Amino acid sequence: MRTSRFPGRGPRRARLRFDGWIAGLGTTSGTRVVVGHWPRSPFGPFSDVMVERTGGERLLLAPTRQTADFVSSTYAFDTVRVVPVEVDVTGATWTVTAGPLALRFTTGRRRSWGFLLRAVPGALARRPAWSALTDRPARLLMPGVRTRGSAGAGRREWYGARDLWTIRTVSAVLEGSDLGPLAPVEPPVRFGFASAPRRPGLTRITTTVELGAE
Repeated sequence: MRTSRFPGRGPRRARLRFDGWIAGLGTTSGTRVVVGHWPRSPFGPFSDVMVERTGGERLLLAPTRQTADFVSSTYAFDTVRVVPVEVDVTGATWTVTAGPLALRFTTGRRRSWGFLLRAVPGALARRPAWSALTDRPARLLMPGVRTRGSAGAGRREWYGARDLWTIRTVSAVLEGSDLGPLAPVEPPVRFGFASAPRRPGLTRITTTVELGAE
């Protein structure tokens, strides 16, 4: 990691960027699911799934030990499993298989926020300074949602949303149990400094993670 050349300043912290989608949804069983699908990341293309059960257990399903270690260092989980995670997108239908989880959901219309986010140039939306600027409006309009904050291991994180769709339907089975129809993400998930929006949705996003000083 490079250090600053200027006296009095600490080491320059490395920043990692992840481009992809985050889907957040609830089910009538009380289980909430967050899917991250990252075609572009420092670890190559991968997907991961975060699950919060009715009783509060937070479960991470990640495809490799490297991605599991990174995600579990950034967010908080009670259980971490390294399992094959596959995401197939066909039109409006997303099919996710991740170890004990079989999930399928369909997206609906672009939300009003989606039209606004699409108007923001991609180069601007990817900048942490833009995420910092949008944090307060996001918190006011969507309780529980934040676009910047502190993560685990002394890291900082910024979310640059670039589009937003509704999720219309879901079918999900976890460890052989049907999780029931679609429901709000309620109570909020507790993986990190922010929850997914209460209304189930799919967000096109750029996530920037600044590593802690070493």
